Amino acid sequence: MMSFMFAIIRRDLLLVMRYPAEMLNPLMFFVLVVALFPLGISPEASLLSQVAAGIVWVAALLATLLALDILFKADFADGSLEQLLMAHQPTWILVLAKVIVHWLISGLPLVLLSPLVASMLFLPAEALPTLMFSLLVGTPTLSLFGAVGAALVTGVKNAGMLISLLVLPLYIPVLIFGTGAVAAAAQGLPVSGYLAYMAAMLIFALMITPWAAAMALKVGQMQG
Repeated sequence: MMSFMFAIIRRDLLLVMRYPAEMLNPLMFFVLVVALFPLGISPEASLLSQVAAGIVWVAALLATLLALDILFKADFADGSLEQLLMAHQPTWILVLAKVIVHWLISGLPLVLLSPLVASMLFLPAEALPTLMFSLLVGTPTLSLFGAVGAALVTGVKNAGMLISLLVLPLYIPVLIFGTGAVAAAAQGLPVSGYLAYMAAMLIFALMITPWAAAMALKVGQMQG
């Protein structure tokens, strides 16, 4: 099973390298959203530092949504998804491999870019470790929940808006606790409670979403 999963990860990463725009688009969107907020609100450092946590997390959530459409779309279009589902391997392994690739090209770069965007928004330096850790825990959760929505709309044309409607309710708790953790750290308050809830959501997503997405893929393939 592990060799199958690593083969899928390697294959998908190679495909992404051939089309780098699929990886760069969410990152550019993330940076542009953060950069435009000071123009729309105010360039004052005192005001931006108060809302920096929410801005970064909303931008990260939207950037993750932007990349969800690539999870299964290309494999469905060229017919390889059907072949992968017929392989003598659990489908949840396929889903987990796809989620890992999605996080590597959309979630991990957001974590690495977070110090840059935090400095643009004058986030206090003491809150930066919490911001990076909350994104490190929260972005995989977003990818896992997003996989379920992407699996449900596989084969549906122009499904971007439909995916958003399906997964946004699942994203809200991650957004609340992620923003709360960073805001608390900026004020010098304890953050362990927020991070514990985020870790619990990640564990829950790991336990449930690969099997839910696998079932959605199988049902969709049967109907197709």
